[in-house]
Amino acid sequence: MTEAAMRRTTGAPCWVSLMVHGLGTTEDFYSALFGWEYIPGPEPLGPYVRALLDGHEVAGIGQLPPDRHLPVAWTTYLATDDADETAEAIRCCGGTVAVGPLDAGEAGRMAICSDPAGAVFGIWQSGAPVGPRLTGVHGTPVWNELVTQDTTMVGKFYQSVFGHEAEAVVSADFDYLTLHVGGLPVASIHGVGRALPHDRGAHWMTYFEVADADRAADQVADLGGHVLRAPREGALGRLAMVSDPEGAVFTVVQSMP
Repeated sequence: MTEAAMRRTTGAPCWVSLMVHGLGTTEDFYSALFGWEYIPGPEPLGPYVRALLDGHEVAGIGQLPPDRHLPVAWTTYLATDDADETAEAIRCCGGTVAVGPLDAGEAGRMAICSDPAGAVFGIWQSGAPVGPRLTGVHGTPVWNELVTQDTTMVGKFYQSVFGHEAEAVVSADFDYLTLHVGGLPVASIHGVGRALPHDRGAHWMTYFEVADADRAADQVADLGGHVLRAPREGALGRLAMVSDPEGAVFTVVQSMP
């Protein structure tokens, strides 16, 4: 299976998007941190831009309506061949469909949902061919992880809705599942028990590749963001948990060679 084909396979993360109050200042932050450039659209999503690196689309940023006081957070989108059918499966399996499904112009059809533990995610039915994703480059999404209290219930939810194959880490003190599509690892679920942040609850975390995790963390602070967890060694490489000036949390990771 090619990388582009895998991204269109139901259950594979295919996009990340952020809704903020100040679109222009947020564009400036990520442009300075990751080198992103922007193009507008799709129009039905309101004020919205797509971030580019070397001509490849890597993420989306939109502006919240002034009267919507919603948490500012990165949203992971999972691919589907049929957004309406998947939305119905989400409801049947104990999840919630908060927005949509609705058309995003010619780009596709999407919905914003949450799993039974309350973690928000999107589903995306692409309306156009998906080209190869830019990978391994500073500023590109490299991994998506669901942080939740316990993997058992939500693991079954994602398996039932999206057909994920789950591989568990066998450990008495580490609750972790890797989700596979077509035999390839595409995302993970980390059960953290009581360590789940009370102010955020269950949530999907986006990891962005960086050339130097320590330098990226320093840049985040210099640009008005915050370093929530200092750079350290992890399973994916050297990483740091940070937030942008509006409070959207993400992880920067300097992948192991």
